[in-house]
Amino acid sequence: MKNNKLYVTVAFLSLVFNKVNSQTVNWGGLADRERHILNVNVGAEYGAIVGLGYGYKFNSKLFPTIINIEASVPMGERLFDDFKTKAGANVRWLKIQNLQLSTKAQGIFRKYENENVQLMNFGLDMSGTVGYYRPKWFAAVEIGFDKAIVTHFKHSDHYREIYPEVKDGWYEPSTGGNFYGAVQGGYSFSNQEIYFKVGGIVSQDLKTKPQLPYLLQVGYNYKLPF
Repeated sequence: MKNNKLYVTVAFLSLVFNKVNSQTVNWGGLADRERHILNVNVGAEYGAIVGLGYGYKFNSKLFPTIINIEASVPMGERLFDDFKTKAGANVRWLKIQNLQLSTKAQGIFRKYENENVQLMNFGLDMSGTVGYYRPKWFAAVEIGFDKAIVTHFKHSDHYREIYPEVKDGWYEPSTGGNFYGAVQGGYSFSNQEIYFKVGGIVSQDLKTKPQLPYLLQVGYNYKLPF
């Protein structure tokens, strides 16, 4: 039973740490008429990740808001064994000349699978970003927390041969989470922009780190006016 508990912990951490790719935008280079934002990105999160996203900006002068949906998969032979989807909102709350503060909250659904188990998880990702935004470029710092709220375990026949007493089902309350921090920057031109993000990850106990405790992302946004 101890080995079983250890396996469950390791498998869950593999799921939790497969994270942190979200659309980044230059608030200073976002024109009022540009409402639709298409995004493609690549990054490193326990391996190579590719993602697609779509955002819609509400034309609000006081608190500009972008609602978005994103999906990402690891590059490999079986793309959809693991995947992640996120949906939520990004709000700019404060603008003092070129300094701006925004926060983001997104619900997450993700799936992780190996020869022993299939894990499906619902969670929440919250972050805050403060930075210096100009029409042509920006630089910012982001700090966030990703919480796994409830996870479904479905064990394989292979694993049941070793531990026949194991049970499938939903496990709650919340089973883990991690903090992340990153620096980001980018360059805007016409109705497009490219950006990068690099940072680190640590578990919620502020001691444990994943096998690859870093995050990296390069992205491209295409903004449409209609």
